[in-house]
Amino acid sequence: MDFKNQIKMLGERVAKLKDQVHTEEATKNAFIMPFIKELGYDVFNPFEVTPELVADVGIKQGEKIDYAIMEKGEPIILIECKHHAAPLNVNNASQLFRYFHTTKAKFSILTNGIEYRFYTDLVEVNKMDEKPFFAFDITDIKDNQIEELKKFHKAHYDFENIVTTASDLKYTFELKKLIESEFTNPGTDFVKHFAKQVYPGMITAKILEQFTSLTKKSLQQYISDLITDRLKSALTKEDAVTKEQDAALSEPVKEDASGIVTTEEELEGFMIVKTILRQKFPATRIAYRDALSYFAILLDNNNRKTICRLYFNGTKKYIAILDEQKKEVKSEIASLDDLFNFSEALLQTVANYDKKETVPQE
Repeated sequence: MDFKNQIKMLGERVAKLKDQVHTEEATKNAFIMPFIKELGYDVFNPFEVTPELVADVGIKQGEKIDYAIMEKGEPIILIECKHHAAPLNVNNASQLFRYFHTTKAKFSILTNGIEYRFYTDLVEVNKMDEKPFFAFDITDIKDNQIEELKKFHKAHYDFENIVTTASDLKYTFELKKLIESEFTNPGTDFVKHFAKQVYPGMITAKILEQFTSLTKKSLQQYISDLITDRLKSALTKEDAVTKEQDAALSEPVKEDASGIVTTEEELEGFMIVKTILRQKFPATRIAYRDALSYFAILLDNNNRKTICRLYFNGTKKYIAILDEQKKEVKSEIASLDDLFNFSEALLQTVANYDKKETVPQE
């Protein structure tokens, strides 16, 4: 299973279990330790994840950071945990602020197992910023946030790479919050900015009140129109794909010089497999090559990335999916509809090919 699906599954698990988790310690065990594990670190190996790291500061002796992710004997990420019902703010990040400059860690995380806030020292070197540069709710995490989170995975961790994007992330995060606030309740300066451009007279208190309502209404209508346009565009593309599929299925049986015959049934099988895979992978990556004895469906039109083979030329029909050793695992099917029963295996096969390309070799 790829990183995105693992994180989304963890988010679903957190949402389901949070009402049964009543203490900070339970929050750590049920939510935060699994999160660290999904980042590729062994939570039971103190050389990778050290619980209750002691980092004495002045007269503050014996206080501990909940977790420190380690590299070559030094902490690289500090994690402070709170109960999942506790709000996150500057006050309950005090230990992170104190200990950030006493260790070699350049990133710190404040979390309650649901919300995660990532900090670094963009404003002043070796002093943790008061505002996070990256934050998300794991129960409602977006795909673009997962891509940013992936940079912290053990297999991809690169300090320089993260730092180069941290500043943009921080200001994008702050701007999104500001835009959300202005769209929900437009402020005086925001309203005046637009009112001055459309109203010819003086902006009095009465006019300002009128334009506050009009601005809010206009923003809501704009967003509604934008969503409608996006939906129309998506439906138009879907209709084009459907027509393409119908056209492919209506093509006559193909036969080349080698005697290979591509039948309508094989093309229909191809379309079903393509439809299954389109849930998570672009349709343009799915291709086929016909052979005398079987019909192969490939990823990226690469015969070394065979997703499955369809054996439709005999009295019985089979689908063959290749295992990790490239050996065929054949299954008999009674009808083309039975191909849907292999959805999970087909998706996993493609995910495995992608994983091999993205995970660095030892």
